[in-house]
Amino acid sequence: MRNFASYLRVLIIVFLVFCAAEYFIDSGDKPAFIEYPQVGLFLILFTILLVSVEVVAASMNALTKALLSEEQLKEAEENSWSKNLIKKLTKTKPIEEEGEIILDHNYDGIKELDNALPPWWLYGFYATIVFAAIYLFKYHVFNGDSQKIEYEKEVAAAQIAIEEYKKTAVDLVDANTVVALTEESDIKKGEAIFQTNCVACHRADGGGAIGPNLTDDYWILGGGIKNVFHTITEGGRSGKGMIAWKQSLKPSEIQLVASYILTLHGTNPADPKAPEGDLWEAPQEPAATE
Repeated sequence: MRNFASYLRVLIIVFLVFCAAEYFIDSGDKPAFIEYPQVGLFLILFTILLVSVEVVAASMNALTKALLSEEQLKEAEENSWSKNLIKKLTKTKPIEEEGEIILDHNYDGIKELDNALPPWWLYGFYATIVFAAIYLFKYHVFNGDSQKIEYEKEVAAAQIAIEEYKKTAVDLVDANTVVALTEESDIKKGEAIFQTNCVACHRADGGGAIGPNLTDDYWILGGGIKNVFHTITEGGRSGKGMIAWKQSLKPSEIQLVASYILTLHGTNPADPKAPEGDLWEAPQEPAATE
């Protein structure tokens, strides 16, 4: 039984150390002892150390039993820290002293002991009384926030955090939220992407080759930043249009190149390709009413 307790103790300690390593060491998707071999080596050495300590402790216990008499062993066992701890936590009387706390009444030979309440239970009961008093004053006297109000506040704070995150997370942009960029630095970045990926089909000046002319008023799949962004992302017409660039470019890069393409409108390149698609007119913004 003692050996089983030793094995169990070693397993529990090693498991707790392993969990601590996994929690505090950032190892990505792999376990820490695989990503960092030194962690695995530490766990192995730590386990060997624990087993060695348990072996030495077991040997010392065996030697102690061999040297002490039965009476001394019994006395030592009675005064062990574990039994003293149980006595303090329960305040139970030994069987030999139960006569001191037996009650007078008798039910068909069944008698009752007047045991003291266990301190852990008694102090727990006192703690509930203190908690109830604090709860009463906070929520019913001083009108503290209810769970519903706390939830609504947490949701509102989370929404603010999400909006702040979206301001810096440029790759969250999509065809519904995209807006045309106008800063010169952004236009130059978009031009660089265009020159790298798009000139083979649209020419360096956007006048069109295999692909359509990007400088006139006609668009096959619609003009404007949202339509251009969507076309670049998802590709052109099935079977004969442009490939979908969403696998190669990030949303922020597509926004940059789409914004640059819009700046090509009306540039009148030399020898442009004939118009294709439909005449595009930007939708009018509704007039403001007073």
